[in-house]
Amino acid sequence: MMREQAIGIFDSGYGGLTVMRAICDRLPQYDYIYLGDNARAPYGNRSFETVYQYTKEAVFALFEMGCPLVILACNTASAKALRTIQQVDLPKYFPDRRVLGVIRPTAEVIGTLSQTGNIGILATTGTVQSASYLIEIEKFFPQVKVFQQACPIWVPLIETGEQESLGAQFFIEKCTQQLIQQSKDIDTVLLACTHYPLIAPAIQSALPSGVQLIAQGDIVAEKLADYLDRHTEIASQCGVSGKRLFYTTDDPVSFQEAGRKFYGKDIEAQYLSLNA
Repeated sequence: MMREQAIGIFDSGYGGLTVMRAICDRLPQYDYIYLGDNARAPYGNRSFETVYQYTKEAVFALFEMGCPLVILACNTASAKALRTIQQVDLPKYFPDRRVLGVIRPTAEVIGTLSQTGNIGILATTGTVQSASYLIEIEKFFPQVKVFQQACPIWVPLIETGEQESLGAQFFIEKCTQQLIQQSKDIDTVLLACTHYPLIAPAIQSALPSGVQLIAQGDIVAEKLADYLDRHTEIASQCGVSGKRLFYTTDDPVSFQEAGRKFYGKDIEAQYLSLNA
């Protein structure tokens, strides 16, 4: 394992690779370790306590590998686990480490992208139930109206490689239309799950003409660059040899094959066991 101080990126499965790809494009000089908890994915329908426990185990594992900073490239983990990890676990166990999520950085800019002030959110059931986007967006854009739609079947379809099937197309159209039916004024739709960029063309085709579809990768990458500029004490701890390592809690060969679609290039993965 890399014992140098890489930036850790965690996701419940493959989706975070879309965020990692954007981060590596924006900040290629840094070392990165990606960890996908594929053995226990998906997280979207699990309880708050379960998601917190799973996420905590993964974050601590990345800390043990030397990561001074971990990005939760998973909306469900960001919604259900981030605050407790930041407020309880870090002060107690790792006061010099930092954990960031994907919800707040997205919420900080999403309001500027809408002309009508009506924004749609497509997400997992867990993210929707947490109301995290409603809470965070209101802090920065109280005038903006936010409409949410849970899409519980999308991640399993993507994880099993069925996203281009006729059945998948039916569920993509169904959830997208359920969102749009909540308000005719929605002009901006956020993909609030890092898996969803893989089905973005199908989602876009189900949206009315003129509605823009926003993925999180570039937003999170730009916000991370800004964070490291402002927190030089963290940036100075991060290795800058351009190394990338990939770990999964499930089969590495399967991870490599499926992960290529998310990351956009070949990857070499290793197995990692997470213990409570």
